[in-house]
Amino acid sequence: MLLTNVIYANKIYSRTFGKSNAIPVIFLHGGPSNSSVYFEATTAQKLADQGFYVIIYDRRGEGRSADKDAKMNFREAVQDLTAIYRMYNLTKANLISFSFGGLVTAQFAQKFPEKVNSITLVSALTNQQEHYDTILRNVTAIYKSNHDNIRIKQVSDIEKMDKNSLDYRTACFKHASENGFFKLKNPNNLAKQIYSTYDTNPLITNYVKNEAAVPTLWKNEKLRNINIQPILINLKKSGIKIFALYGKQDGLYSQKTMDELEAITGKGRIKYLDNCSHTLFIDQQAQFISSCKNWIN
Repeated sequence: MLLTNVIYANKIYSRTFGKSNAIPVIFLHGGPSNSSVYFEATTAQKLADQGFYVIIYDRRGEGRSADKDAKMNFREAVQDLTAIYRMYNLTKANLISFSFGGLVTAQFAQKFPEKVNSITLVSALTNQQEHYDTILRNVTAIYKSNHDNIRIKQVSDIEKMDKNSLDYRTACFKHASENGFFKLKNPNNLAKQIYSTYDTNPLITNYVKNEAAVPTLWKNEKLRNINIQPILINLKKSGIKIFALYGKQDGLYSQKTMDELEAITGKGRIKYLDNCSHTLFIDQQAQFISSCKNWIN
């Protein structure tokens, strides 16, 4: 197993920030077909400056971890994270789980609870069907207000599709993107400054997405529509601290989701931030960093 993980580690892009004897924090990026590049370019060092040893990495087949043979399923994702622990000689760490990374984190922690001190969910997927339902409810409200009967009919057709299919997932996110659910309309001055670096930072300009990642996952993974809330409940019972940060302008998450997460995390361990969309560590970077610092410490 050790030899296997070393081989996996050699295929994985990773980078560290801060002193190796500081509190270890691992950032799990979104996706599939995404990368830790945006967190690395904008936030990793700032978080490390608060007294953490921050580790970022790209899962096999995604971002800078190119691998044409990657299966890109959850089993492989758990193996990759295990390899990161071995690469950096970690026995226990704090996991920051962004978007799709929440699904990976839950399954890793379920298998290796002894390796996890805390989990901070950041715009993280928890109940996928609820998130899809939220998207469709929100876009329907927009289309009704615009009297857009064509798109109302499109949503009606989506609701009749196989909810475990790639076509259903693609259609939901297509409408979310078209309605700006992943982009904040009026970012604050700090967020504007950070977003302005996207066109000049070589980490970002040289980044190439793996557009085959999503269909590859659907080909190789049987778990396609997951609710990790029961896993989170059991993890908390086992002693793992769970925190949550979400944006009010993120069109994927409803008040119902926030209420369910607060019941899991407990009061004081969840924040629902205003003027904040999906990329929370940029939209509200100061609150992201201060929350992680206080919670993890």
